[in-house]
Amino acid sequence: MSRQADVVLITGIAGGLGSRVAAALEEEFCVVGMDLDCEATDRSFPVDLSSDESVASVLRNIRERFGSHLASVVHLAAYFDFSGEDNPLYQKVNVDGTRRLLDGLQDFQVEQFLYSSTMLVHEPTRPGVPITENSPLGPAWQYPQSKLETEKAIEHHHGRIPYTMLRIAGVYDENCRVPTLAHQMQRIYERRLQGHLFAGDVTTGQAFVHRDDVVDAICHAVRRRSNLAEIAALLIGERGVLSYQELQNELARLIHGESWLTRSIPKPVARLGAWLQEKGEKVIPDAIDQGNEPFIKPFMISMADDHYELDVTLARDKLGWAPRHSLHDELPQMVEVLKRDPEEWYRRNKLTLPVWLMSD
Repeated sequence: MSRQADVVLITGIAGGLGSRVAAALEEEFCVVGMDLDCEATDRSFPVDLSSDESVASVLRNIRERFGSHLASVVHLAAYFDFSGEDNPLYQKVNVDGTRRLLDGLQDFQVEQFLYSSTMLVHEPTRPGVPITENSPLGPAWQYPQSKLETEKAIEHHHGRIPYTMLRIAGVYDENCRVPTLAHQMQRIYERRLQGHLFAGDVTTGQAFVHRDDVVDAICHAVRRRSNLAEIAALLIGERGVLSYQELQNELARLIHGESWLTRSIPKPVARLGAWLQEKGEKVIPDAIDQGNEPFIKPFMISMADDHYELDVTLARDKLGWAPRHSLHDELPQMVEVLKRDPEEWYRRNKLTLPVWLMSD
C-alpha cells in the first residue's frame, strides 16, 4: 500500500472485530491502528485511552508518519463487562477516552468519525414494533448507558469532524461469542433445570447480527463516508427476531433432537432466586458452576424480556448494506461447533466445563 493511500485509523484494532475490519480495508486504504493490547509496529500503536499523555503521544506519532489527513476514524475500543456494576472504566475509557480522542483529532483533517455504539441505547419495544433511529432512547444498565453518554460526548466534542454512530445489535459468529446466548445454549446442552425457566414473556426477543455483516457494514460506511455527513446514527442488525421460546425450541431440536418445555415465572420469584444464587445459596441444585459466580444477576431479571427488533431501512438506503446472515440459519453451524468440540467452545465463551465433560 502506498503512503499516498487514504489513511483509516481503527481503535481497538487488536480485537476480533477490529482486526477483521482492518483486513477488509487494507487493500483500499492505509490502515493504522491503536489498541491497549496491540503489539507496537509501524502501523499499530499501543494506547491507553484513559491517559491524556498516551493518546496525545500516539496521535503525534501517527501525524508524523502518515500526515494529518484521515479518511476515517473507526472507533471500536470500549470497556465492557456483564457485572451490572458501574465500573469507573465506563467513564474513563468509553466516555472520557472518546472525548480525549476527539480533542486530539481536532488538529487533523478527518473526513469521518465512525463510532461503534449499541442498539441498547434505545428503549425496548414490543413484538411487531421495530426500533428506528428516531425511537426513544433509554438504556437499562451501565454498559449501554456509557455508550449513550459517549454518543453525547461525540456530539459535543466532534468540532468540525463529521460523525456517525452505528447502533449495533448483539454480534455473534459460529462460536457464538454472545454471553447471554452462550449461557442459553449451555443450559440446554447440559439439560439444566434453569434452562426450562424464563422470567417474563417468552414471545419477546432481541436482534442479532453476524460479525461478518458488521464488518461489511463498517466497510460500507467508510467507503460511503461522503454520503453520511448528515446521518447521526444508523441501526445495524438483522430484520428478523427469534422469540425466546422459538430460540429455546430450535436449540433443543438441534442439540438433543427433541422439544423443550419453557415456563414463564414471575419476575419477583426470578429476582429472589438470582439474588440467593449470587449469595451462594443453592436454591436450584445445578445453579452454581462448581463454585463460580452465577451468570444471571438480579439486575438482569427486569430486562429479561426486553424486546429489540430493528428497522434497518436507513442503513440499507445510505450504505447499500443488508445482512447476508440470519441467526436462524446460522444456528445449525453454531450447535455443530459446540457438539464437535465442547471443551473448546466452553473455553471460547468463557464458561466452566461441567465435570462430566472434563478430560482425564
